[in-house]
Amino acid sequence: MKNKLLSIYDRLYDRFGPQHWWPGETPFEVAVGAVLTQNTNWGNVEKAIGNLKKAGKLNPMALYHMQAGRLAPLVRPAGYFNIKAKRLKNFNDFLVGEYGGSMENLKEEALTSVREKLLSINGIGPETADSIILYALEKPVFVIDAYTKRVLSRHHIMEHEATYDEFQGLFHAGLRKDAGLFNEYHALLVRLAKEYCRTKPLCTGCPLEGM
Repeated sequence: MKNKLLSIYDRLYDRFGPQHWWPGETPFEVAVGAVLTQNTNWGNVEKAIGNLKKAGKLNPMALYHMQAGRLAPLVRPAGYFNIKAKRLKNFNDFLVGEYGGSMENLKEEALTSVREKLLSINGIGPETADSIILYALEKPVFVIDAYTKRVLSRHHIMEHEATYDEFQGLFHAGLRKDAGLFNEYHALLVRLAKEYCRTKPLCTGCPLEGM
């Protein structure tokens, strides 16, 4: 399985090259994006983050002193804006309350500990927590999303109905635990799913064709 996972990675990297994901000027911006990207596309998230920047609210202390009702219109482009405003506030209140609003302080926590704490925040599930850990805190945890499940199940590596933890365990067991590798691999799987392994797959010319 390790060889198969590495073979997939090599094919994707050879075709697409480095993805430079996750876009964001600061770790906090990356974390905000991870919360807002739930159930929407990245283009909408960029618009919401742009609104926060224009309003001067893309920093922990500014968000901390802002009510969710005032935050919601700014994140409207990301969809489900009332819910996402509350989730973003929940994350930010945690960050300010326990770490003084510092992503660097949060980064000092051990991976297992920080993951447990993030998952205890209302509205933060495994995918969002792991996105924050991998992309904002640069700790080695593999992010599992719908794209990853689609690609792996179509190539008969794991059943689509397998749990998040089962999918994640596959990568953790089969690859060296390296944040850079996990970052690039996940981003490449997303690229593959968007261009070839779509809901209606485009198999001809796919980098994994024949596997």
